Amino acid sequence: MSTTTASATPTRTAPAAPVKQRDNRRRRRLSQWGFIAPAVVFMLLFFGYPLVRNVVMSFQDFSPSTFFDGKSPFNGTDNWSKVFHDDLFGKALWHTIVFTIGSLVGQFGIGLALAVFFTKKFPLNGFLRSLILLPWLVPMVVSGIVWRRILDQDTGVLNSFADTLGLGGHTPWLTSPGMALFSVILVNIWIGIPFNMVILYGGLQEIPKELYEAASLDGASAWRTFRSITLPLLKPVITVVLVLGFMSTVKILDLILALTDGGPADSTQTLGTLTYQNSFVQLDFGAGAVVGNVLILISAVFAVFYLRANRSEGK
Repeated sequence: MSTTTASATPTRTAPAAPVKQRDNRRRRRLSQWGFIAPAVVFMLLFFGYPLVRNVVMSFQDFSPSTFFDGKSPFNGTDNWSKVFHDDLFGKALWHTIVFTIGSLVGQFGIGLALAVFFTKKFPLNGFLRSLILLPWLVPMVVSGIVWRRILDQDTGVLNSFADTLGLGGHTPWLTSPGMALFSVILVNIWIGIPFNMVILYGGLQEIPKELYEAASLDGASAWRTFRSITLPLLKPVITVVLVLGFMSTVKILDLILALTDGGPADSTQTLGTLTYQNSFVQLDFGAGAVVGNVLILISAVFAVFYLRANRSEGK
């Protein structure tokens, strides 16, 4: 009796591993987009739409009457031509440049000096650092109103104190076209010093103390140590401080409105205040949108140069 065995040939099935890997990659990609989507939607709604709307508005005849009836006809480049041919726009642009550069130089210079000063240990160090933070914590409008009273020509504390010292107490800090912008810059420097000091002080704490000890053993002077060790290692923090300072200073509005309201004789009119005057005082929303777009363009150009500079340094 013979037994026959049939050899069954196994059927080959396609490996499931590649399909499973593709599914895993798809799920991972969807989960990544799920995390990014809220931020993208937020940026489009609260940044992208207002930006596009502002650009469109600058090419429209947008007035109170057209705002209420919903019809704002396009007028080409009429708004741009009107703004660029206005002498006040040139003055405001120049005042913005002077105000921004003067504020950044003063805030950064004094803030860095105070940051270096507070790295030394002495009594009441922490208390004094906390006290210097007060100008930064007070709302800018409140600071502007207080400084307006301090700088008043007739009843201000500063002129009264100068008169007591025999230095003459009738300086027109905010009422003279030649001094108003200088006074506003000084007030803005006073407000911005704490921010610069805090950020730079934090950067100084990250520099290894061993480097200073080695420089001291080599006989390096304080200035040589500062120039060769402190500044190079503090450069990333300095970049952040200057960029944030520029972004907050170039568009400043509330401080100038509280101090001078753009006067006297438009001597403190900047692009920020000009945008406000065109849009909400003269109700010329198209011209206000043009000035706002110029501010956005200036910030964008600055951001591009900043990113390119950082990229070249990284290489």
